Amino acid sequence: MTNSISGAKLLAFVGSYAEASAPGVYACLFDGETGKLELTDSVSGLQNPTFLDLDERKLKLYALSEITGADGQRIGAANAYEIDAANGRLSLLNSEPTVPAPTCHIALDRTRQCLMTASYHGGMVGLSPVLEDGRVGPVADIHRHEGASVLPVQDRPRAHSVFVDRANRYAVACDLGLDKLIVYKLDVAGRRLIPHGETRVAPGAGPRHLAYHPTLPYAYVINELNATITALAYDEENGALTEIHTVSTLPESYQGDNACADIHLSPDGRFLYGSNRGHDSIAVYAVDAASGKLTLIEHAPAGGKHPRNFALTPDGRFVLVANRDTNNIVTYARDVETGKLQATGAELEVSKPVCIKFLQLA
Repeated sequence: MTNSISGAKLLAFVGSYAEASAPGVYACLFDGETGKLELTDSVSGLQNPTFLDLDERKLKLYALSEITGADGQRIGAANAYEIDAANGRLSLLNSEPTVPAPTCHIALDRTRQCLMTASYHGGMVGLSPVLEDGRVGPVADIHRHEGASVLPVQDRPRAHSVFVDRANRYAVACDLGLDKLIVYKLDVAGRRLIPHGETRVAPGAGPRHLAYHPTLPYAYVINELNATITALAYDEENGALTEIHTVSTLPESYQGDNACADIHLSPDGRFLYGSNRGHDSIAVYAVDAASGKLTLIEHAPAGGKHPRNFALTPDGRFVLVANRDTNNIVTYARDVETGKLQATGAELEVSKPVCIKFLQLA
């Protein structure tokens, strides 16, 4: 492989749905020429370690999981791993409870000093400090959302994710149950999330994940329940989001069920990608730099069922799609000029993959 273990390499880490007795987090070597993944390590011991994040500088990986609390109820936990740069293997540093309900998303702040989790079932977000040695400290702040929206599944708050802006000043929680983007001011030194504001999306939209434009004052949220993406103007100074427009993620002719999942921008910010579960595709859009608006380019087949999440390689040349229900990760070559995706034929079989994170090593 081009990116051999002994030389410069790109590692990919995969989170999945798994029983604690089975492998749940996978480490892979990615070939930057062919797009192939080679499994190098896996770790067991975690219940449903679906989402991951990385401290690239300190070579640490963080995975959420479910554990049983003192009262016998399922609660969230965060798990810190040391990454061995020589062979890509993972060694557990520690596990620490987070919020008092199962979690579905985990994210580090830009300084890698705080770790935030979101609980869909508990309707809450939490913040835990990351200690100097990379271990996760005891949870320091928890916020339970309140309210409901118009659909039966929206009878309560359902916090689905937390994303920190480029300046590391604000964190936005996507709450599917409330149809709101809830903005917190991030106090890294105080280890707090301070309620700051909120932006509503259309009733019944169900905001799930958000992506900030890498250079321009825009953000984009993918709405799970009504299969749309909302483009937003982002006031970085004041942490304010304002809707620009909303577009469908589906072809007009499609009549089946669908639930959107993940959203990412290309490294140059010219193209945006969103996943459809049901239509089983990646919707590709061009981003207008002057207005932030989106124009549909294509719907690329996901190469499997239920493309829950996906990731672009750091150089933007490939897109890897994690299809949960067909137990496969499919690699697509990305045309950096048109944004279009083309299947490479490279595919890795792993059980119920959900999240993919890349780590570039020199």
